[in-house]
Amino acid sequence: MSKSKMINYDIYRFLTSLLFIPIYSGGRFISFFRRYKSVLERFGNYPQNIISKISGSPRIWIHAVSVGEVGVAEAIINQLKIIMPNCSIIISTTTPNGLSFAMEKIESKDLCIFAPLDFVPTVKKAINSIKPDIMVFLETEIWPNWFYECKKRGIKTALINGRISSRSIKRYLKIKPLLKQVLKNIDTFSMICECDANRIKMLGAPNNRISINGNAKYDLMFTGTSNDNVCYEMAKLYKITSETPVFVAGSTRGSEDEIVIDAYRIILNSFPKTILILAPRHINKVLHIQKIVNKYGFSSQLHSELQLKERREPVVIVDTIGELKNIYSIASVVFCGGSIAPLGGQNILEPAVWGKMVFYGPNMDDFLDAKELLESVGAGIMVKDSFDISNKAVFYLKNQDNLNMLGRKAREAILAHCGSSQKHANVIYKLLFNVSKFSA
Repeated sequence: MSKSKMINYDIYRFLTSLLFIPIYSGGRFISFFRRYKSVLERFGNYPQNIISKISGSPRIWIHAVSVGEVGVAEAIINQLKIIMPNCSIIISTTTPNGLSFAMEKIESKDLCIFAPLDFVPTVKKAINSIKPDIMVFLETEIWPNWFYECKKRGIKTALINGRISSRSIKRYLKIKPLLKQVLKNIDTFSMICECDANRIKMLGAPNNRISINGNAKYDLMFTGTSNDNVCYEMAKLYKITSETPVFVAGSTRGSEDEIVIDAYRIILNSFPKTILILAPRHINKVLHIQKIVNKYGFSSQLHSELQLKERREPVVIVDTIGELKNIYSIASVVFCGGSIAPLGGQNILEPAVWGKMVFYGPNMDDFLDAKELLESVGAGIMVKDSFDISNKAVFYLKNQDNLNMLGRKAREAILAHCGSSQKHANVIYKLLFNVSKFSA
């Protein structure tokens, strides 16, 4: 790399080095008094008793920023263990929830750690301790110092299940000169779809290192969704029959709670026995939602109270984490949030795997592949406000055969796209050994 081309990266290294001094000092102060595992590990301090847990070869370090990426990692790790049963798996995350989820969900790992901050000293220390043969970053994790230090040591690097949203590309293009240098340090880019491949190419990734292998998250979507008992138990908990219309609004954000409640008000004119299950993206909004429900004159209760009371209110607000996926099993009509609010959408495949048609708003930038998949079979429906939601909900509730058919198509479409985790695992294998394990 020429001297002129290095200037942007040199500036980045200089600035992160300057930032390292006060942050490191503060981190040492905190760790001295409070001994936070996260603080120690974020500065690249992994004790020998932790490192000694790594056994087997090759050593594959997978960085999954939080819970969602850990789920993707699980699907890929399952395939890696099939083709390389003796490999070591090291998983790093940046959030406590991500770490807890990885420790609980992924059985075939050697080690779960907090990722080092992207400062030269911390990254050096971490890499020298872990000694990976390959460094795998999931989805949109691009860390200049981390890639550079791996390149210096001859450690292979891969961006796997890569995606660049339309919102992200606008930000990244502002620092394209820096990113172009950084991306040259990555050995392979295994992207989700063509638009992701085009965007990473636009940022400067070498074309001959880019491949398109689908979304590995599809491979985990069906876990537990063929279990009739889940649906039975959820229906029992909510005290409903197969004749009860159920409107589920999942992962709502911003003003969407009131939009959903207003839509529910209108739906009741045609289907008065409909119940609303409202699951906000952040459960600290529960009290605020209760006030909106009261304003509209409805009685409500919390999901956590369902077993404690004989009577179920017409509106139930989900105040627990991890329940929504199974709640979708009893839905008649589904709206997925973060999509009327301009926040990129939420995972519309979670209800779709239960055989549900899905409503969502126009802002689905973070889930375009899922949106395109469902729309290709007519099972993804865009809505813009409470009137749009209620009108379309009433139409499909009056046309149950059509509603059920579209739900089946949604599930079948996802099933047809399974197998991507094997393709991504093969990219990792090929990078390590320069040969494919699976035929194309």
